Amino acid sequence: MDFLSDTLVLSRMQFAFTAIFHMLWPVLTTGMAIYLVIVEGLWLKTKNPDYYYHARFWSKLYVLNFGIGVASGSPIAFQFGTNWAPFSESVGDFFGSILGFEATRAFMLEAGFLGIMLFGWERVPPVIHYLATILVAVGANLSTFWILIANSWMQTPARGEFIDGKFVVSNYFTAMANPFMIKSVAHMFLATLETFLFVIGGISAWYLINKRNPEFFSKSLKIVLILAIAITPLQIFVGHLSAEQVYYYQPTKLAAMEAEWETIPAGEKADWSLLASPNEKAQANNWEIKIPNALGYILEFKPRLSAPVLGLKEFAPSDRPKMVGLIFYAFRLMSGIAFILVGVVIATVIQWLRGKLSTESISQLNLT
Repeated sequence: MDFLSDTLVLSRMQFAFTAIFHMLWPVLTTGMAIYLVIVEGLWLKTKNPDYYYHARFWSKLYVLNFGIGVASGSPIAFQFGTNWAPFSESVGDFFGSILGFEATRAFMLEAGFLGIMLFGWERVPPVIHYLATILVAVGANLSTFWILIANSWMQTPARGEFIDGKFVVSNYFTAMANPFMIKSVAHMFLATLETFLFVIGGISAWYLINKRNPEFFSKSLKIVLILAIAITPLQIFVGHLSAEQVYYYQPTKLAAMEAEWETIPAGEKADWSLLASPNEKAQANNWEIKIPNALGYILEFKPRLSAPVLGLKEFAPSDRPKMVGLIFYAFRLMSGIAFILVGVVIATVIQWLRGKLSTESISQLNLT
């Protein structure tokens, strides 16, 4: 338990816990705002009251997550100063302004029109209410944009240099459009969509299994299923592009993600460790299950790499990521979840084609 006396470890633990808990909520509301735009738009176009009730029902879940997201996200901004004061002092001129844009140009837009979206039903014209819903969705997704700019810039700082301990940006817009930015924003945007699709789909499926309001929830399940058919495979592809960025720009992180201790030279075939037991003291894996040539196909879609994959031994121990095993399996868990979600979508589509999602079929379910 000696690590509990290490202020760096404690700072990381506190920040990680705060960030992980906070992330659960806005990642859902950001995508759900788009769903509310869709169902309210369908109501205005078709005049079908079902879509009106969907907008009213799911907006309640939206505002619940919004409130928890705000309360849990506020401490993160303070922890940049309390936990990472030297970092904030040196890069705050750029990093702090980006986070300020998120608060003033995104969050305030979302919060400003949230009241109209929630309480403006039958108080403002339907078109004005729909405009408020759209602006809430725009504000929520602008938050993703600004935060991911800040995060991607930390991964690949661009267009600046340290002068007297301060990072001075020479071109603000180029710094914003750093090498990680586009793919990182796209990856997170799809993650928010995928999250709300499966949350709404899961809630709808639970109600259907329990035969509660089957007509209402079969419609919400079908709406999100149609969207999930496109989003889930697209997320895997964009996720792969994000991993490629690590290959080209962050060799130390890639070595930890793949538990590679020895360098794989360019032109060599690269095996991929499906499972392994990294041992940081021995600087090796206790055991590993490898798939021949797979790493080459994962990184470049060919067996032989055009650039080397640097091993962890190439870097000083102080420059290596800590807890290699956690990084190794966290990456595999994330990738595995992505493929599991695709499998869930395929299985659900098959059931839909078999007519199992019709109201009649649901009413005949026998779960005893």
